[in-house]
Amino acid sequence: MRVSLLVTVYNVKETIPITLQSIEEQDYPDLEVVVVDGGSTDGTVELIKAFAARTKERQGFLVRWVSEPDEGLYDAMNKAFRMSTGDVIAVCNDKLCKPNAVTRILAAIEQGKEGCVGAHADLVYVEGERVVREWRMGQGRLAEGWMPGHPTLFLRREVYEKYGLYDTSYRCAADYEFIVRFLKDEKNVLAYVPDILVAMFYGGTSNAGLKNYLVSFREGFLALKKNGVPHPLLITLRRSLRVLSQFGKREKNF
Repeated sequence: MRVSLLVTVYNVKETIPITLQSIEEQDYPDLEVVVVDGGSTDGTVELIKAFAARTKERQGFLVRWVSEPDEGLYDAMNKAFRMSTGDVIAVCNDKLCKPNAVTRILAAIEQGKEGCVGAHADLVYVEGERVVREWRMGQGRLAEGWMPGHPTLFLRREVYEKYGLYDTSYRCAADYEFIVRFLKDEKNVLAYVPDILVAMFYGGTSNAGLKNYLVSFREGFLALKKNGVPHPLLITLRRSLRVLSQFGKREKNF
């Protein structure tokens, strides 16, 4: 199966080399990398060009990229999906921690039980080399406040084709709303790889300070309500408690 990694960036010259290097180191034999840049002016575009040039002759490794204005992160993610051709899709804006990360997640999907539409793993949030927060969510149910870590989520293409793309009316929680949209259908299940395979750069759309967290809380509640999930406030509170519990955990090696 071809795997498409969607990279959406804007003025991230400090971190994009880390992301692209971690992708380049993957041992999976059929990778498509789709980079959508929002019109960066800080040197990010030059780094994307260099990445595309040095991987041009690599067998089983295809790079597609564009740099142009967009309407924000979720619009860029939708654009990247439309440019992709893979059988399995993942958003990859951070660091894949191990060279076999993609291989292991794909194996979990292929070996998953009936109804398996994708797989997820554990992650850490990092500032440089310092781990700020650890996310080991395991398996669970939406009603319990559980959700998979979106940066680790690999999904079969048909999930997007059946349930649609990211709702760009959300500022912080379009990824959560998308997950709710397909997981509320309980016949859809995710396989789980119990290992830290992604290091997420701290300060993303939904975790950059109290103000964004409050927006994310409200939008998470609205996402559940929009999708007809019972007890949306209770679930949102449970999810918040799970998030808070993650700050007491630290993983030294990732």
